[in-house]
Amino acid sequence: MAKGYYISKNMATAAMVLGAIALLTIIALSIVYNREKSKNAAKLMNVTTSMLAPTPTSNELWDKYRLPDTLAPQHYNVTLWPHLVMDANGMYVFTGNSSVMFTCLKKTDLILIHSNKLNLTLFNGRHAKLMGLDGVTAPAIKTTWFQTETHYLVIKLNGNLKPGKSYWLYTEFRGELADDLEGFYRSEYMEDGRKKIIAITQMQATYARKAFPCFDEPAMKAVFHITLIHDPETIALSNGQEIKKENLNIDGITVTRTTFEPTKKMSTYLVAFVVSDFTYINTKDKKGVLVRIWARKKAIEEGQGNYALSITQPILEFFEKYYNTSYPLSKSDQIALPDFKSGAMENWGLVTYRETALLYDAHMSANGNKQRIVTVVSHELAHMWFGNLVTLKWWNDLWLNEGFASYVEYLGADHAEPTWNIVRFKDQIILYDLQRAFAVDSLTTSHPLSRKEEEVNTPSEISEMFNTISYSKGAAVLRMLSEFLTEHVFAKGLSNYLKHFAFGSSVYSDLWDHLQKAADQTSGVKLPRTVHDIMNRWILQMGLPVVTIDTRNGNVSQKHFLLDSQAVVERKSEFKSNILYASQAIHEPMKVSKGEWVLANLHASGYFRVNYDLENWERLLSQLESNHQIIPVVNRAQLLDDAFNVARASIINITLALRTTKYLLHEREYIPWQAALRNLNYFFQLFDRSEVYGAMQAYVKKQVKPLFKHFGTLTSNWTMVPSGHTDQFTQIIALSLACGTGVEGCRDLTKSWFRRWMQNPHTNTIHPNLRSTVYCIAIAEGGAEEWDFGWKMLQNATVAAEAVKLRSALACTQVPWLLNRYLEYTLYPEKIRKQDATSTIGYIASNVIGQPLAWDFVRANWDYIFKLKRFQKDNAETGFGSGTQALQQAIEKTTAKIKWLAENKEPVLRWFISESS
Repeated sequence: MAKGYYISKNMATAAMVLGAIALLTIIALSIVYNREKSKNAAKLMNVTTSMLAPTPTSNELWDKYRLPDTLAPQHYNVTLWPHLVMDANGMYVFTGNSSVMFTCLKKTDLILIHSNKLNLTLFNGRHAKLMGLDGVTAPAIKTTWFQTETHYLVIKLNGNLKPGKSYWLYTEFRGELADDLEGFYRSEYMEDGRKKIIAITQMQATYARKAFPCFDEPAMKAVFHITLIHDPETIALSNGQEIKKENLNIDGITVTRTTFEPTKKMSTYLVAFVVSDFTYINTKDKKGVLVRIWARKKAIEEGQGNYALSITQPILEFFEKYYNTSYPLSKSDQIALPDFKSGAMENWGLVTYRETALLYDAHMSANGNKQRIVTVVSHELAHMWFGNLVTLKWWNDLWLNEGFASYVEYLGADHAEPTWNIVRFKDQIILYDLQRAFAVDSLTTSHPLSRKEEEVNTPSEISEMFNTISYSKGAAVLRMLSEFLTEHVFAKGLSNYLKHFAFGSSVYSDLWDHLQKAADQTSGVKLPRTVHDIMNRWILQMGLPVVTIDTRNGNVSQKHFLLDSQAVVERKSEFKSNILYASQAIHEPMKVSKGEWVLANLHASGYFRVNYDLENWERLLSQLESNHQIIPVVNRAQLLDDAFNVARASIINITLALRTTKYLLHEREYIPWQAALRNLNYFFQLFDRSEVYGAMQAYVKKQVKPLFKHFGTLTSNWTMVPSGHTDQFTQIIALSLACGTGVEGCRDLTKSWFRRWMQNPHTNTIHPNLRSTVYCIAIAEGGAEEWDFGWKMLQNATVAAEAVKLRSALACTQVPWLLNRYLEYTLYPEKIRKQDATSTIGYIASNVIGQPLAWDFVRANWDYIFKLKRFQKDNAETGFGSGTQALQQAIEKTTAKIKWLAENKEPVLRWFISESS
């Protein structure tokens, strides 16, 4: 699954508690939608109270969330018919049947199979039929019921199943084709004035059970035979190739039945099917694998799928070579969906995406949209081997799947876009993964990459694993591992690992074994300790170290880095000796002569922060101001981010950190500017209601003015964009920061562009790269006329990337009643799609005017939210899924900010005043 779906956005402001609440608004709305999405469930289920078991109170197997090790599925035959018109009860439903062949591993008189939100047909008072294979007589079914808490259909037998023997279990069922973005669900969209309905799936992590009864655990792999019944005007897709298509009449209705080739042996969470009226473009790779891009007809006609098609084949070929393993399927379908919960999902052979993650319009999409597409496609295709071919045994090791894909996505993208300057593009991992992970891992509410199995049981606990630590810290530590093993050894070990566990499952230590063997077999690679010893320290304990280097005497020390050094840590983390052999970036001796400086963690390959003695900091600052290019680009970003965060932890003075930004007058590279902007935004949000804000704005204005002038000259007064890939991103920073701080001419320029568009709505001459910034500034500077124009353009947008820009910009208005109206729109899916509601509230809450309005909105809609810590307590048993830790982290960050602000506001104010002239 693509990263980016978890809730982790910083919204801190001087109104500290409101800042945390703004974040919780997103969580709260998600909770309510989860509660409301099944409002028709009672009508659908139509079951009696006696069929539903009470809340678990026993130690019976059906009261445990993990399946027993008594049965192993081998094959499923699944037939589904999504009805894309309302039934007599005003509901959309799907009907179907499923039979699963399983082998008995241990004698048992009990069958537990996952089934949730399904109404199963009764056969002689039972919910299933059971038969033996190869002459085996199956015991009669004694009784069946649903265990709602653990999502089981429980089948008690009159006798025992025999070890080594196989059986078929047959069920018929009916389910709601809800718009809840989970399991088998429906999506609605408008095209050519008509409402279109499609049926699609999202099975990860525990939603396959909502589509058909199944053994819904990742290690329970099986072969799936899928058949879909659908309207003849639609097409059906699944994991395998279509092998048969026939028209028939069922109960007087003409339908098409599409049968697909059997899948490879795989996990339930990777099963996928789609019924739609979409169309496609296609090609074949050198080995004959069919590659297709599917989307709405208009999107395909407009060429929005062309870019994805052009990069899919080279990325697949790259990973085949990288893994030294052939792509195991006959086709690779990728489909862009109007409503989708995640950024994308790596279903084997049928990868599903949000439209913004797959569709690119050369006239409407920005360079950043293109980068997102190539990295997301690369991420999902990396999973075709790592995650799909070889799968984690349980969700406690999710980090290995997602962290690995988050690392190698940069490698695949580099191969697909070689002109983007391979080194600098790959270096962006420090912005989007390394520093992102640091921000969370420096909290006491972080967690180890790998948890114990018993800590991850419930669907909520599983959902909680899809977070920044799993994705971004996972990517960062695997990058570090690759660096000290060398990429060649790393890839060799991966190849052997994939071949050994193909079509099976594994745990993280299995990968360590194969990497160790690869290192042992490669001359010139000598590790100071085993891969197990080195890496287990990084994945079995939470947090990161800060390494302090004293260049006066050469001493190097380290300790657990926490933003709040006084915080109580429940999970103690020790980093003794870890850095010195886990990274090749630190070398002895560290003692230097007068005038020399030490820079540790070269290329930021190690997962740690670095602090120095004051004299070395001074020498580094002097080097930055005299000739910053002596220090590598990545390390300039590292110095900025380390300094600010070490200062936030009160290890060094905040004014020392602020001084790292003085050299930005001369900086033209994207990565250091983005690292600086991220930290400066923290200050903008922190002080936007205090007297510090004006002085800070004046200082930043002075620092960004040369960058703004640089791009004005480079682009012939903003009439073009730079040719360099990352230069285009730096240009956006220059425009955004210059307009935000009042650099002369900037706002007039952007407002004139927007006004020109308002005068001629059919011709938008604003470059796609700059639209997000221009739209936001113009709407913030304007009133109802500008806002209403933006809303109209959003309603008419046919390119998803353009819609995102407009939806974000509408939250920039400074007019309270417009923000309140926008908040209300999030409650109506016909105005703001459900998948976009939470991010829209986040945009509004990050606006200083919108923040208290967002809190009022929460209170008006959910009166049980009245105090931050009480909110957490009241909902502890309900569970927030991936939002649980976001809630805890919001509280911890807020507490730390209040304390830090009290100690540092005055010196920060004095420094900005002194440096802004």
